[in-house]
Amino acid sequence: MTPVCPFSKASRPDDASVKKPNENQNKPNDSKPQEDSTIAPKCPFGYDSQTFKLGPLSCMICQALLFECSKCVPCSHVYCKACVSRFKDCPLCGADIEKIEDDPNLQSVVDRFIEGHARIKRSQEVTDEEEKEDEKKKVIYEDVSLERGAFLVQQAMRALRANNIESAKSRLSLCAEDVREQLGRMGNTPELCSQLGAVLGMLGDCCRATGDATSAISYFEESVDFLMKVPKDDLEIIHTLSVSLNKIGDLKYYEGDLQATRSYYFQALDVRRNAINNHSTIPSQVIDVAISLAKVSDVDRNLGNEDSAISGIQEAIKMLESLTISAEEVSLERRRLSVLEFVNNQLTKK
Repeated sequence: MTPVCPFSKASRPDDASVKKPNENQNKPNDSKPQEDSTIAPKCPFGYDSQTFKLGPLSCMICQALLFECSKCVPCSHVYCKACVSRFKDCPLCGADIEKIEDDPNLQSVVDRFIEGHARIKRSQEVTDEEEKEDEKKKVIYEDVSLERGAFLVQQAMRALRANNIESAKSRLSLCAEDVREQLGRMGNTPELCSQLGAVLGMLGDCCRATGDATSAISYFEESVDFLMKVPKDDLEIIHTLSVSLNKIGDLKYYEGDLQATRSYYFQALDVRRNAINNHSTIPSQVIDVAISLAKVSDVDRNLGNEDSAISGIQEAIKMLESLTISAEEVSLERRRLSVLEFVNNQLTKK
């Protein structure tokens, strides 16, 4: 989708002022000025082009919007605090970093930019007359959880790749607030529930990365609650739901709560089994079921339920051995063989 500048009106398809490139290239110039001709507005941040150009609002290290803006002294180059704290020399100019100072003014600009991003249309719930009666009333904007949400998730993913966890959490939290606001007005629609479930799952990943298991479990559980409200006919939703359940199980396993671990692993297995009933021809879904069977069997063995564990492992082996994968799907075949080797080893394990 072509990015649109949030600070300018989008041209209508029937706008006569929008010309195709080279449309008048071979026509003689008309000396008479055209009164209805207009110049398309240009966003200073590049949102009317094919790529994002955040310029001074982005961190050169993580490639995301600045978070906790920090200025290097004496060169004055600015980065995210978490990013630049790993360096002794400025990554941009190479100057020795004598100290790092907060830059609240630039951070304020970044925060205002985020607040204004993608808020293009006013909701029909707010009329011009109502706005005149109360100018201080907060105006609700459309598409907050869509365009703005996608942008915030993009920035969070960039920060995560650079291990700037707090930046990612901040962007994802804003995104979650936006979607919750939409849910409050529009109800639990499948689209909004799936969006919030995915964002909460990513917040859980952030907390897990920082060692905050309690908060991670809380986010994953809330993610599961919202994803459970979505019809299970979307493979992406099924995958996200089962992954969140398995992640809760993993954290419970590390806590030593094997009964809770088995419960969550089994729920994930149940979700994936139901998926292959409707999508049995998709090899990746079958492999996912085999993995879930292996996880449940591992916990059963630790709980002393050896017969149940062997039964689950044998079922996984049978599924993987009977699975046919086309020659073009090399990576998927490697995954099948890897999982098959693992479960075979589990079967011989005493």
